[in-house]
Amino acid sequence: MSGSPPELPIVVLDALMPTSQRLLLDRRGSMVWEVQSHRGHYAVKVGYPIEATAEWAAQPWTALAPAREGAVLLRLGLVDLAYGEWERGTWNFQPWHEGPDLYQLWEPCRRPDSSIAPHTSVALGCVEALAELHAKGWAHGDVQPAHFIIGPGRTHLIDLALARGGQVPEGYDFPFRGCLVHYEAPEIARSVLDTGQAEPTQEADVYALGASLLISATGWRAVEYPDDAPRPVQREAVAEGRRRPVKAPGELGKLVDTMLSHAPENRPTIFEVGKALNCL
Repeated sequence: MSGSPPELPIVVLDALMPTSQRLLLDRRGSMVWEVQSHRGHYAVKVGYPIEATAEWAAQPWTALAPAREGAVLLRLGLVDLAYGEWERGTWNFQPWHEGPDLYQLWEPCRRPDSSIAPHTSVALGCVEALAELHAKGWAHGDVQPAHFIIGPGRTHLIDLALARGGQVPEGYDFPFRGCLVHYEAPEIARSVLDTGQAEPTQEADVYALGASLLISATGWRAVEYPDDAPRPVQREAVAEGRRRPVKAPGELGKLVDTMLSHAPENRPTIFEVGKALNCL
């Protein structure tokens, strides 16, 4: 940011009056903090614009993402939250969810010669969290393993800044320009390559969840391309459907294979995925 240690915006400090705060992330236009206060335990997100570099084009929209997510969460019925503006962008705070993410939890499955199989109950928890969002008419747009927090009571789906499905304040809205290419559906990748943007869909979310389950269970991406390939090259591989064979074990592998179908109409809905998992 400026060379000095990042600090929470004054407006957030005034709202929460933290008893403790811990910076978890500061990169690519986003800071994430864990904050304890007398009011509760919160995740605080603070956005600022990405300046143009040799690696990244300027991304002013990152400054708007926390407020956009706050507006989405409010539309979805979450009330223990707030969002607003600071001098460099926007912020939100929302309830903290304790637990490992999907990729962390399935780390033992990815060890060489591991005999530990990915547990279908974990996959089902992820499916149920996404199904809850889809049932409300929304698409997440940024499904990835790090966005499923496996809590002691339920799985939480986080990071909804890119979600589509209802009105958000015009001043905080911005076009969807794709997500992490590892989890991008072919039709999303093609649209971004052709037009620079796309429209998140529930079908693309199902693909992204399939890719998330696959990489978390096996360590392998759904699509093959060089690790250091430029993003347009990665997207071209995804759009052309250069799929690796799915090697997740057993019936889960067969289900993931259908979720990764190239054509969106050939993928099961998230509700059909849930039914199939309940039968395993």
